Amino acid sequence: MSVQIWENARVATMAPDAAAPYGMIEDGSVAVRGGHIAWVGRRKDMPPELRVGAEAHDAQGGLLTPGLIDCHTHLVYGGDRASEFEERLNGVSYEEIARAGGGIISTVKATRAADEATLLAQSRRRLRALLAEGVTTIEIKSGYGLSAEHEAKCLRVARCLGETEGVSVRKTFLGAHALPPEFAGRADEYVDEVCRMLPQLHAQGLVDAVDAFCETIAFSPAQTRRVFEAARALGLPVKLHAEQLSDSGGAELAASYAALSCDHLEWLGETGARAMARAGSVAVLLPGAFYFLRETRLPPVALLREHGVPIAVSTDCNPGSSPCTSLLLMLNMACTLFRLTPQEAFAGVTRNAARALGLRDRGMLAPGLRADIVQWDATTPNELCYALGLNPRRASILEGQAQ
Repeated sequence: MSVQIWENARVATMAPDAAAPYGMIEDGSVAVRGGHIAWVGRRKDMPPELRVGAEAHDAQGGLLTPGLIDCHTHLVYGGDRASEFEERLNGVSYEEIARAGGGIISTVKATRAADEATLLAQSRRRLRALLAEGVTTIEIKSGYGLSAEHEAKCLRVARCLGETEGVSVRKTFLGAHALPPEFAGRADEYVDEVCRMLPQLHAQGLVDAVDAFCETIAFSPAQTRRVFEAARALGLPVKLHAEQLSDSGGAELAASYAALSCDHLEWLGETGARAMARAGSVAVLLPGAFYFLRETRLPPVALLREHGVPIAVSTDCNPGSSPCTSLLLMLNMACTLFRLTPQEAFAGVTRNAARALGLRDRGMLAPGLRADIVQWDATTPNELCYALGLNPRRASILEGQAQ
């Protein structure tokens, strides 16, 4: 099996126990065999046998990092809500927009009306913007179909994107996202329907994890628990939109199911943070939604640090609260709005984002892990957190193959 070598590089391994910031190796090299990293270290220390017959690539002194991971998106949806954005800026309240048929229900209508080919074309444009900035793994949630037929359609589109666009896609079932109009006033009955959908979708290979929106405007802890029980029966991991608008105990509930992550978390309290720490759940912070909705309550970063809860950062790409397709911009916002350090933010789109998806084979550059690598025209990852509107990516490598 042939070996590929990237050398003359500054290598940010993102190893958590490394002495140097970002696990940085000066004048480093990375050797790849069979889609996995065979060796990483200083160029002068590379075993000579790896060079025999190897294909060498000169990184020209540039930066090599793990591929970026966008671990919370709603990328597949129909239409947009630009007109609602303008209405809100002109003083129309969200409640008034919703009563007029806008809000999430307008996206549900547009998504249901769109055929698979249309959804695929619209979603591909959004995905390619993320890939151009070094994303090599992405999570895509359903949640805008809200029926068995249309949830399946959205998840099939997500799967197709992974098969055709040179990216690893994790598919998350978010049937418990909102109450569809045909179930108005019958939330418990809709949760029954969600629990019926899940085995059907799982049998089609469309579900890697299960999510829910536990909030006063969405689903109660008791209803969320029923969804999680259905996931547990199928052996599927869970995630949760938790504590975004209030402290409803969602994080503690999710932690009791060993949730991969709890996301948003602006209202997270001590009890929830302790529970997440015990469960090993990742806190996924979404600065795009915080910014776009003009929120004022910051997620409790100091509390997360105190309890050793891993922190990830994501775009939350969606039409209503974070129409964002730039993970690099989210790095800057996580630092400027949430006061993460650049090292914390970059770990949040690499090793901790991988953990938020239950993926232990990526997010760092280390022997045995997938060779998902990005080459940058930069010297350290803090430059990627610092610059606004600059994309210094030179190339992306997915499982050892240039994209």
